[in-house]
Amino acid sequence: MEQKLIVSASPHLRSGTSTQKIMLDVIIALAPAAVASVILFGPRALLLMAVSVASCVVCEYICRRVLKRPQTVNDLSAVVTGLLLAFNLPPEINPLVAVFGAVVAIVVVKQMFGGIGQNFVNPALTARIILMTSFPTRMTTWTAPFAYMNGEADAMTTATPLALSAQGATDSLPGLLQMFLGVRGGCLGETCALALLLGGIYLVARRVISPVIPVCYLGTAAVFSLLLGRNVLFDLMAGGLLLGAIFMATDYTTSPLTVKGKVIYGIGCGLLTMLIRVFGSLPEGVSFSIVLMNILVPLIERISRPKPFGKEEVRS
Repeated sequence: MEQKLIVSASPHLRSGTSTQKIMLDVIIALAPAAVASVILFGPRALLLMAVSVASCVVCEYICRRVLKRPQTVNDLSAVVTGLLLAFNLPPEINPLVAVFGAVVAIVVVKQMFGGIGQNFVNPALTARIILMTSFPTRMTTWTAPFAYMNGEADAMTTATPLALSAQGATDSLPGLLQMFLGVRGGCLGETCALALLLGGIYLVARRVISPVIPVCYLGTAAVFSLLLGRNVLFDLMAGGLLLGAIFMATDYTTSPLTVKGKVIYGIGCGLLTMLIRVFGSLPEGVSFSIVLMNILVPLIERISRPKPFGKEEVRS
């Protein structure tokens, strides 16, 4: 027999998908929210996004050089982290705070654990939590939409809808249409629900993300809100719930792989978010809920692991 059998290591099935292509799709999905933030908050939003992205790319480049590891800046993951970090910052915050957040996200959370695919929590959200504890006043000072048009951005501050609701100032709450279009106070990329939904639809259509986690996350939050007699649409569009459910909770590295695991993970994120919002001292709970569920992902993977066909379960 002259024809030889070629034996190679797995995987045997390959596709044209790469990390760079996936990250490029995420950047495209984030583009509507980026454009909306510039329209709502002016050139300052563009500056903050540019500083955040540039800082993340530079941090990754320097880290890989210092650690003598193969360079990974071309995979665009640092660009995505920079955009998501900027989206979690108030519009008028000092850009140097974004630089500090980039160091936390890229150097501490990502590269110190081995780089892309090795971090066990979301880098951008972890950086936001660190910034909230380090600069509480700066991280909770919100600019009113379109304030830049009057040249009085520093004077025209506002509160987020969740903060107004927690204070009982229901008369000052924006309407649902305003929240849908982003005409409200909040972080740079979380205000415009329309832009975030467009990005989510694009990612699902491109099969970059599975709809399981966002649907379970938002569905759990909606059910909990309904049971407590709250305004469901308000809770879904307020804060960073849409941004977190679509772009943060679906991170490949920090979310489960199995469908059952995704369901458990999404439900857990939604439940924790609403518990923090309703009973916690903070009006928002998306960042903490996703990071807490990130930590539980190995346990979720263990209990949701499918049973191999024909193999008996080993009881300890």
